[in-house]
Amino acid sequence: MEITNVSEYEAIAKQKLPKMVFDYYASGAEDQWTLAENRNAFAKILFRPRILIDVSHIDMTTTVLGFKISMPIMIAPTAMQKMAHPEGEYATARAASAAGTIMDQMRSLISVLHSLNWQKLCLLWATSSVEEVASTGPGVRFFQLYVYKDRHVVAQLVRRAERAGFKAIALTVDTPRLGRREADIKNRFTLPPFLTLKNFEGLDLGKMDEAADSGLASYVAGQIDRSLSWKDVQWLQTITKLPILVKGVLTAEDARLAVQAGAAGIIVSNHGARQLDYVPSTIMALEEVVKAAQGRIPVFLDGGVRRGTDVFKALALGASGIFIGRPVVFSLAAEGEGGVRKVLQMLREEFELTMALSGCRSLKEITRDHIVTEWDTPRPRHLPRL
Repeated sequence: MEITNVSEYEAIAKQKLPKMVFDYYASGAEDQWTLAENRNAFAKILFRPRILIDVSHIDMTTTVLGFKISMPIMIAPTAMQKMAHPEGEYATARAASAAGTIMDQMRSLISVLHSLNWQKLCLLWATSSVEEVASTGPGVRFFQLYVYKDRHVVAQLVRRAERAGFKAIALTVDTPRLGRREADIKNRFTLPPFLTLKNFEGLDLGKMDEAADSGLASYVAGQIDRSLSWKDVQWLQTITKLPILVKGVLTAEDARLAVQAGAAGIIVSNHGARQLDYVPSTIMALEEVVKAAQGRIPVFLDGGVRRGTDVFKALALGASGIFIGRPVVFSLAAEGEGGVRKVLQMLREEFELTMALSGCRSLKEITRDHIVTEWDTPRPRHLPRL
């Protein structure tokens, strides 16, 4: 079957993966309202294309924390990728590198590996270690971090990331406790016995024990620091010189606090709708956060992106770039590295086409005037009578 859009990989992955693994990747929290809304909200944004503009040349390049990438489409943290494919994070890193974009690989619970062109981001809960990810080749790498109760462990992980050549920390801040993921509870989810959280080997933290409900929830409850606060962002700055991105911001209030705390950037994220259900979709929360940041630091978005049109809409609302998650693991399960490469290529081509048909030749030409949303102030349907 010819794959024509990234969403088609989900059905293939469902056929190929064990139920416990597919449900872990695909499901959201509780009623999964936010999971659906992350997608549905993009349909509430329409285009206002401009015409008769020379779009014979389209430039999609941009910079992230000073590093040039080929397009504003990056790979979000997605944990435990070797459950999807034997090559796991290695395959994803190579695909991201070939596409010239960033890979934020975090779904192993602690670090995320971003692979951008030649740049990679390593995931804390990855099934490949920081050092193994670094061995895939030279590049700029970001490290996604959860803060453990044992701060010595955190400091050690950060030092390892620095030694491995990582260039930034992506701090996940929306997980003081794991959201109620009922599919994981029903399946009694745990890491398959042939896999470990590779960044914790030697620390007695690499295994996930079976539990009466979700082994992942039990692991988080036992290890992740619920007392994490804004002062800890400043604490991280005392143990590393790496810039820190704050991942999990949904409100203007928290965006302003992130700026005040010295964050280098913000990722608007609801954790793939896997934490608190009935929070807004990230695309609806985006503009509020962008306005609060006031251009002082870049704002990125993850959640629900499945089309190049979605990328354009996010940039029109002020995002500096977007991250994709589930399409990567589903395509990885379906076709390995080749599937991830195809996902990135399809999104790139769709985004380029959207730019051309909207009359935009570069990212800086994408503006708020190119879209209209359902939450904009309603425009009068009829002209007033004279």
